[in-house]
Amino acid sequence: MIRFLEISNHILFWYYTASNMAYLAMLIVALKTTAAHNRKLQSHRLNWVKETPMAPPITIIAPAHNEESSIRVAVRNLLDLDYPELEIIIVNDGSEDRTFEEMRGEFRLRVVRAVYVPQAKSADVRGLYRSDIDSRLLVVDKKPGGSKADAVNAGLNAATSPYVCIVDADSILERDGLLRIMLPVLDDPKRVIAVGGIVRVLNGSEIKAGRLQRVRLPRKGIEVIQVIEYLRAFLIGREAWSQGNMLTIISGAFGVFRTDLVRAVGGYRQSAIGEDFDLVARLHRHLRQQGVAYQIPFVPDPVCWTEAPSDLKSLGRQRARWHKGLLDVLWQSRDMLFKRRYGRIGWLALPYLWLFELIAPVIELGGIVTIILAACMGALSREFFLQFLIFGYAFATIISIGSVLQEEITYKRYNDWQDVVRLVSYCFLEHFPYRQMHMVWRLQGLVQYLRGDNTWKPLKRKGLESAGVR
Repeated sequence: MIRFLEISNHILFWYYTASNMAYLAMLIVALKTTAAHNRKLQSHRLNWVKETPMAPPITIIAPAHNEESSIRVAVRNLLDLDYPELEIIIVNDGSEDRTFEEMRGEFRLRVVRAVYVPQAKSADVRGLYRSDIDSRLLVVDKKPGGSKADAVNAGLNAATSPYVCIVDADSILERDGLLRIMLPVLDDPKRVIAVGGIVRVLNGSEIKAGRLQRVRLPRKGIEVIQVIEYLRAFLIGREAWSQGNMLTIISGAFGVFRTDLVRAVGGYRQSAIGEDFDLVARLHRHLRQQGVAYQIPFVPDPVCWTEAPSDLKSLGRQRARWHKGLLDVLWQSRDMLFKRRYGRIGWLALPYLWLFELIAPVIELGGIVTIILAACMGALSREFFLQFLIFGYAFATIISIGSVLQEEITYKRYNDWQDVVRLVSYCFLEHFPYRQMHMVWRLQGLVQYLRGDNTWKPLKRKGLESAGVR
């Protein structure tokens, strides 16, 4: 028994070491590429993008379900974005409140008889409505489909632009966000088929009329830790993976895709739990099978601000759902593993997600149990425990601090020095006790998926008018 515990503890030690070394490598890549991106950005004039006829038209698709309190502000914000040729499609996904009535009154909607070809599967559409105030606005009123994927598909069927931008109706895009996220497309329109933008935590920032006025850090510790998570996931993880053309997820809150390719793969999979991850995985599969040269880059500076859960119950539901989505997509994509035709996606990106994301909570739980048993039986050496703390906790904390410093050195969104100090200090709390809670939520997601519980449980949100109240 003691020998088994020693072997288990050493496996856990090397697992943590490999995981942290991978993140360290990604941090180094991200620091290098971010510097290169900023130098390149200085050579671009966003006003030129705004005025040039070369900028391809974009259709923004924003699903809305029971958003009566913020839908008017959200739509006005989308109509106010800087971009030469824009179409806004709001999909009223069977709302049971006054979401549709709020839009009809505010934007003077009228019924239109437009061609609607249901190429991508979705629930039945009840009607299409055009705004008499701004003809760029089209509202698709449909029966509830039970998923965001279903709602986006309805918008995709109505889109008329060569590119679609998928956003959340309760998020805030910076005014020049579309201009920035389209720069890779303008640089290489033949190969760039999708672009991911960064998503940041809105909580704590100052909002006026649904617009972000000042970036501030939230007061609640659980929200501050999510700020760190988002910085690490986007500024390190996605930035690094995109350099090898191995980006496997574009956030459902802010991403641009070539319309014809999304339709070619059948749109969003209706039953997908993690629809954003699922779509990108299927695009990789489709294009690899076709033998087409393509790029899916990540742009770290066009920002979408979204409200993060502010209570443990909602956060736990969100993270359990994310892990269910991860398992769902990885299982659907299991035939891509270690296949030559899928290149680095099948040999590096997907295996990494299986080993260091999907089964991570299982290994962590097993490690905690074996360490406790070893300590109780007197088999836990002081040297091993010290090494575990250094490589499992301290190393991971340093990487989190690195993501915060990268943000401050490069983008400087948090200008108040007190906010920066709080961010760095919370890096020490992220891996204990928050990491253990996160492990439990992800384990719950695995159990729920395996027993067939894939229902969406709503999160508690404050809305665009109040999310920034400090």
